[in-house]
Amino acid sequence: MTISMHSASVPVYLTMLGNLSKWLDKAVAHAQAQQADPEALLAARLAPDMLPLLRQVQIACDSAKFGVARLAEGVAPSFDDSETTMAALQQRIGATVAYLKSVPRDKVDGSEAKLVTVPRRVGDPLQFTGEQYLMHFALPNFYFHITTAYALLRHNGVELGKSDYLRGQ
Repeated sequence: MTISMHSASVPVYLTMLGNLSKWLDKAVAHAQAQQADPEALLAARLAPDMLPLLRQVQIACDSAKFGVARLAEGVAPSFDDSETTMAALQQRIGATVAYLKSVPRDKVDGSEAKLVTVPRRVGDPLQFTGEQYLMHFALPNFYFHITTAYALLRHNGVELGKSDYLRGQ
């Protein structure tokens, strides 16, 4: 049996966004246990030229919603990137999850050979087949930002382990 484009994308995004939500809950609990402001974690970076946790979460959500919207030839919801709290990031994750769940399976399935165009700030847009886009651009980009968010939280003392990453425990 072959794997479908829907099953290779939507459930993957949903699982990892659910895990990310649990990590943020653990981050808040960790900060409160340390009598620290949980929102201070939003500015955490691994390197001075790296985007902070806040942007990692925003971009992970954007990667998921655009990843599915482009395959389904739909319109992803617009988020204004105005989050400044953990609660607001949780709302963004929730809105992303709701959008992903609203996309009909049949809009994503069969998109393997569909032309997908990704605009860039500078230069010509990138073009892929649907399968190339999902496997070699959308999912790797999503995982980059999810993994970076995980690493930022771990680096800042939040008790996360491999099971949190894989199963959201």
